[in-house]
Amino acid sequence: MENKRIYIFDTTLRDGEQVPGCQLNTVEKIQVAKALEELGVDVIEAGFPISSPGDFNSVVEISKAVTWPTICALSRAVQKDIDCAAESLKYAKHKRIHTGIGTSDSHIKYKFNSTREEIIERAVRAVTYARNLVDEVEFYAEDAGRTDNEFLARVVEAVIKAGATVVNIPDTTGYCLPAEYGAKIKYLVDHVDGIDKAIISTHCHNDLGMATANTMAGLLNGARQCEVTINGVGERAGNTALEEIAMILKCHSDVPLETNINTTKITPVSRMVSSLMNMPVQANKAIVGRNAFAHSSGIHQDGVLKEASTYEIINPKDVGIDDSSIILTARSGHAALKYRLEVLGIKMSDEKLDNFYQKFLKLADQKKSITDDDLLLLAGAEHAEEAHVKLDYLQVTSGRGLQPVASIGLDIAGEKFEAAAKGNGPVDAAINALKGIIKRHMTIKEFTIQNITKGSDDVGKVHMQVEHDGHVYFGFGADTDIVTASVEAYIDCINKFKKA
Repeated sequence: MENKRIYIFDTTLRDGEQVPGCQLNTVEKIQVAKALEELGVDVIEAGFPISSPGDFNSVVEISKAVTWPTICALSRAVQKDIDCAAESLKYAKHKRIHTGIGTSDSHIKYKFNSTREEIIERAVRAVTYARNLVDEVEFYAEDAGRTDNEFLARVVEAVIKAGATVVNIPDTTGYCLPAEYGAKIKYLVDHVDGIDKAIISTHCHNDLGMATANTMAGLLNGARQCEVTINGVGERAGNTALEEIAMILKCHSDVPLETNINTTKITPVSRMVSSLMNMPVQANKAIVGRNAFAHSSGIHQDGVLKEASTYEIINPKDVGIDDSSIILTARSGHAALKYRLEVLGIKMSDEKLDNFYQKFLKLADQKKSITDDDLLLLAGAEHAEEAHVKLDYLQVTSGRGLQPVASIGLDIAGEKFEAAAKGNGPVDAAINALKGIIKRHMTIKEFTIQNITKGSDDVGKVHMQVEHDGHVYFGFGADTDIVTASVEAYIDCINKFKKA
């Protein structure tokens, strides 16, 4: 192994996908996996096969679809988990089982009701068993961030002797300070017999906003693999963001470390993941936020116009952003629309583009200009066309002194239905009319409205959680009319429980 080579282990499809409401189906996971392959990711953690038949199937299908990256499947230190992981990887060209157990005193006492010695025995047994099934076995010491360094070193040494090829040192709760985490990695490098026979991996969470800093501290102290996600998605506050690590190493020529990442693919992949997961990227997010290369201050603008490097340490083109931006309006043609969609990572056939162009024109007539977020939302609405339940029309009458009344028309599997209802407000009236057709007991658990752009012609996005038959379903809708967006979000939930 070259000492300067850093292996990128992407867990967007496993740890990242654990965010409530952001689950992907198998087709979408394959789409992301192929994009990660083009990006240059070394290892793709495709899922936790034992957790569900859907997760198992996704690992199988991703293994078939991806060529050169290693496909990794997660398991606990349990034989049936490991067997399931191995079975899911049967079509992978390069396969890895990722197994492990908690090592902190807190996990040992409260989670496992065990002892340190028993934990080491279980860890060794799991790694030995997994190594008989695949050539690459990664061991994770869960909550390593809060694990005593001396005991952690004993665990790591034992699993390497048992056959682990990678040892993962997770800061599971995001608790460590960068100096503390870096020192932990350095301790392992200096004190573990046989550490040169395995790769040390970082896996840092962002609970205190230090995931990227901790990962860099780990890499600078001897770790040679880092576990990351696109846009930093993940449970709670998320994981280390792939794009941040890739660009830190690219920008800092003084750091003798490099990755295989094609950074020009970063922005399209970021926006694809954001769109598929229905998880907007915050505007000021490093590298991929919409304001990451925006300058509003007059002083900054003057400096950038004279010499970009005065305020930009990254060339926008290096992360896949076209700095000669094309502003889309109702007067834009097919060529401009196709170009912008491809920049966003969306490819369409000519026939599909023609249909999409008509919807684009309709939205452009309502707005002064079309943003990238508008296009992503419009592209996401394409999936709704083949839905079981579709909105034909919606008319709402409301105003001061008037009780809101809504009339709605639905297409359900090709059959037309209509209804009208009153409500406490226009959204309530529209939902009541919808319920008049869909006669199911459904309870709205969460209702969130988000504006995508600023101004009276902006697009509103509605996130909704609906409970039906003891299960919670997530839906979203987007439109310049917030009542329509709300109804579309509700219908999106209905279509999901129709499939369940």
